[in-house]
Amino acid sequence: MAKKPVKITETVLRDGQQSLTATRMRFEDMLPQLESLDKAGFHAIEAWGGATFDSCLRFLGEDPWERLDTLKKHLKTPISMLLRGQNILGYNHYADDVVTEFVKKAVEHGISIIRVFDALNDVRNIKVAIDAGIKYGAHVQGTLVYTISPYHTNQTFVDLAKELEKMGVHSICIKDMSGLLKPYVAEDLVKSLKAAVKLPIELHTHYTSGFGSMTYLKAIEAGVDIIDCALSPFSLGTSQPCTETMIAALEGTEYATGIDRKALTPIAQHFLGVKNKVINEFKLKNHFDVDPNVLDFQIPGGMLSNLYNQLKEQGMEDKYQDLLEEMPRVRADLGYPPLVTPSSQIVGSMATFNVMMGKRYAIVPREVKDLARGKYGKTPMPVAAEVREAIIGDEPIIDYRPADDIEPQMEKLKAELAEKGYPNASTEDVLSYALFPEVALEFFKNHR
Repeated sequence: MAKKPVKITETVLRDGQQSLTATRMRFEDMLPQLESLDKAGFHAIEAWGGATFDSCLRFLGEDPWERLDTLKKHLKTPISMLLRGQNILGYNHYADDVVTEFVKKAVEHGISIIRVFDALNDVRNIKVAIDAGIKYGAHVQGTLVYTISPYHTNQTFVDLAKELEKMGVHSICIKDMSGLLKPYVAEDLVKSLKAAVKLPIELHTHYTSGFGSMTYLKAIEAGVDIIDCALSPFSLGTSQPCTETMIAALEGTEYATGIDRKALTPIAQHFLGVKNKVINEFKLKNHFDVDPNVLDFQIPGGMLSNLYNQLKEQGMEDKYQDLLEEMPRVRADLGYPPLVTPSSQIVGSMATFNVMMGKRYAIVPREVKDLARGKYGKTPMPVAAEVREAIIGDEPIIDYRPADDIEPQMEKLKAELAEKGYPNASTEDVLSYALFPEVALEFFKNHR
């Protein structure tokens, strides 16, 4: 029997802890186990990007660039990051020079694999980041942001993968951020991708719906190359399937990972202690139930608690079920965007206003207008005509790459920082300021 060992990307340092403890894990809690993680035999360790950058500056008093430098010192295993294309790690589109410089610096500081995605799967929004990653020597992974709608089929994802392959990416990731990918659909999708492109395929899912491990097993049988898993204390719920369980499930088969599951036990014990410490320190929720209804409302788990808290603050928590029913309606109105940062926040806030006001689209946040206007890119389907008229009237629609409207920003940002008392700011500090201006300034005040 020919061996087809499955590779594992370990997410405990990024998406595992982001999904279950709001990205509050400190670097000092990672450090004691970095060497052990390095020796385990993972394909990659996802340890940067996503919400880590913001969280380091905003909540933990850590410099994300310094965190990356130290990670690199301790890890020979490739370090992987998640990048939101033209949004980088923020919530707006940035100028091309900022995107290019950010990618360059990320690689310089130790990133080996950059997973690049766009919330709308609009490839115009990831081209600059992909080109920069290739130029500066990273392994660039193009992403299919997986979702379910009348527009999205396995064929639409296959077509997207072909486009990404033409753009020069080195591998493809199916990013199933809400756990919507069903096992047999995954099998068909992976087979179709394997037939259509010549690139390695990685599958990323969350356990939110309860499908996780089943989906991985069917994808593995269909030929998927890499799966994203989290060590047991940071797995399941709204996080990834469990690393140790997947290793054990594949032992003795042609797909065996070759990773020693028992060697992971002391690492997992350490991170169980870390998880409890972080939950207590930041008074976080300690349990995330599997919720099959995510198949209908499609909201990533971490965001559900935020929406509930918003209603609770207004004394309207009894409207939570109304909110869950309003979400899919707003998403349909806005052209079925996949619900991932920042589109999930945009759809969620609009649904919340609709429920709180008792009238639809009475108050419309600027971001919703921008989405309808095309400022985030092309939505999978057109925004419903009557909703677009109610939201933006006859304002012109942006039908070109939104970042074409943004002048170069790096020199201007440097000048701004100089005016604010940082004339010798490093390029890294300029980039931190570009993404999170107020948060970065507060951080510099205490750490520069």
